[in-house]
Amino acid sequence: MIVLAIDTALENCSVAISDGSDVWHREQAIGRGHAEVLMPAVAAMLGEAGRTAHDLDRIVVTTGPGSFTGLRVGIAAARGLGLAAGVPVVGVSTLAAHAFLAATLRREAGGPPRLILALIPARADELFGQLFSADAESLEPLMVASAEAFTARARELGCDVAGAGAALLGADFAPLHLRAAPSVTALLAFGASLDPASHPPAPVYGKPPDAAPFKGGIARR
Repeated sequence: MIVLAIDTALENCSVAISDGSDVWHREQAIGRGHAEVLMPAVAAMLGEAGRTAHDLDRIVVTTGPGSFTGLRVGIAAARGLGLAAGVPVVGVSTLAAHAFLAATLRREAGGPPRLILALIPARADELFGQLFSADAESLEPLMVASAEAFTARARELGCDVAGAGAALLGADFAPLHLRAAPSVTALLAFGASLDPASHPPAPVYGKPPDAAPFKGGIARR
């Protein structure tokens, strides 16, 4: 199966392709400007792999939480490519991608399987967090809470922690990784294993965007 993965959820603009044996990938930390960078990056990666969009069997894209604009760019591009190529698009949350990488790292280290609490920073001194099984299956809905609340939860469960937000839990924890943006190769591997019917490419914002649309009225001086 030939799979394309796209991540624009946070500061990275990342693309990866797998044909079942070889993997091509590129992660670029750009902060902003995903709309200008993404499609040239996809075209370059397809060229490097010697493929076209019509060779793809599946497309995987991060769905958030993350940047409001970045998520819209990545999901729109994945949907457009999927429609043009006639292939399914699989959505993977940022936290699920982090949990999958954490589970992989735990297995490679030979450690016992444990629950995984994936965490990334939100706004206003809060974190996005979600609990996953040792195999990166979601066990609870996405939560937004303080670092103190997640610290207490992690201690209660005795779970592994992962993601950039785990750095705020203190010295008692040894995070399996401290990534903010997902690993695009982990996204690629995880998305290839999921059922497209139950993992649609729908955005997960976690919180409303900072900017609110203008609701009308008269501006007065």
